Amino acid sequence: MSILMVTGLEGARNCADAVAKQLGMTVEVAGDRKSAMAALRRGEFAVVVMDGSMAECDAAGAEAIWKNSGLAIPLQVNFALSGSARLVREIQAALNRRTKEQNLARQAAAEAIETELKTTVAGLLLHSQLALSGSDAGSPIAEKLRVVADLAGNLREQLTSPLVRGETG
Repeated sequence: MSILMVTGLEGARNCADAVAKQLGMTVEVAGDRKSAMAALRRGEFAVVVMDGSMAECDAAGAEAIWKNSGLAIPLQVNFALSGSARLVREIQAALNRRTKEQNLARQAAAEAIETELKTTVAGLLLHSQLALSGSDAGSPIAEKLRVVADLAGNLREQLTSPLVRGETG
């Protein structure tokens, strides 16, 4: 993961080095819109931090940078008023928020898949049991339906067991 800092201020490299050291991430500095756009074309960034004064002076340029930043977290900070410590806190908070959102999305997706799977297995079990009850008990089809019903029942038990859900005892 890396960070793109977009600022024309002197000393930006020193600030970037401090941020890189504190967060353990590489930090690339772009001094203007053109170099920022080139950096965004070269690769993905976890965070794009833009100097607030630059964004105010060139609103169209700032908008172009935000649009081309992909999945990067957009942050606008006034570098003239913020030290590297505050910048680190803001970036860390944004990264923590992103991680929390991703974890919640993963959990919701897993729950949706689990529900869909349970519904499908329950339907398979019900249909196989209904077909089994309406067929001749000694026929080859009835034996196959029994196997399908048993398999669906076993799968249903496994889906409802605590181990599948990641729970222990």
